[in-house]
Amino acid sequence: MKHYTFLVFLFLIFTSCNKELSFENETFEEKSLLPCQNDCPKITIDIPIAKNKGIPADSINKKVFTVIKEIVYFGEDPTKVNDYNTLAKSFIASYEEMHKKFPTETFGWEGKIVGNIEFHSETILNIKIDHYTFTGGAHGYQGFRSLLFDPKTGKTIFTDQLFKNKQEFLAFAEKKFRAKYKIPSKANINATGLMFEDDKFQLPLNIFYTDEGLLLYYNSYEAASYADGPKDILFPYEEVNKYLKFQ
Repeated sequence: MKHYTFLVFLFLIFTSCNKELSFENETFEEKSLLPCQNDCPKITIDIPIAKNKGIPADSINKKVFTVIKEIVYFGEDPTKVNDYNTLAKSFIASYEEMHKKFPTETFGWEGKIVGNIEFHSETILNIKIDHYTFTGGAHGYQGFRSLLFDPKTGKTIFTDQLFKNKQEFLAFAEKKFRAKYKIPSKANINATGLMFEDDKFQLPLNIFYTDEGLLLYYNSYEAASYADGPKDILFPYEEVNKYLKFQ
């Protein structure tokens, strides 16, 4: 009986270890074959992929791919793109189609996606997507995306689910944000040139768990003009743990 109990114990340990998520970065690249001199069109996708079988790895990989496809896909039928190789080829195909229509006006497109595991604990997994795309115009667009997951289930954790009381954290964050960017407490939040919708402080679309603390990150155009660049504020965990459901 003792021998049987010991074997069960070993099995549970082995199963637990197997369930721990394991990631490896994979790189996908594509270049246009059309003649070019400078800034030849290209795309590079370097992304962490969960190597475990089944849920939660499948759910996480699917979500990450969906987000990256939203960033770099410019075709007409997204259902035809189901993997990173096809996605990279479709980006270049969109450029080449545009080049055929406007051969003297199409500049070299570029796409660069770099993902990494920003934070991983027993209760939360944070994947950071650093993305840059240029598809013509005065400049490209660079930004960060934060993808938060429950590592046990692979389900996405949304901003509203992060806080025990979102309104309490919102009030706390606004006070700290105003202090950092020197916005008087009685003035409207946009008084110094910011661009919050309806002139009301809001949490950003992207919140990161980092080794240093909780980072609120506003991409360009989210809270300020492109010229003013992104805005951010970092809170040490000892200041915000009381607001957080996941640590």
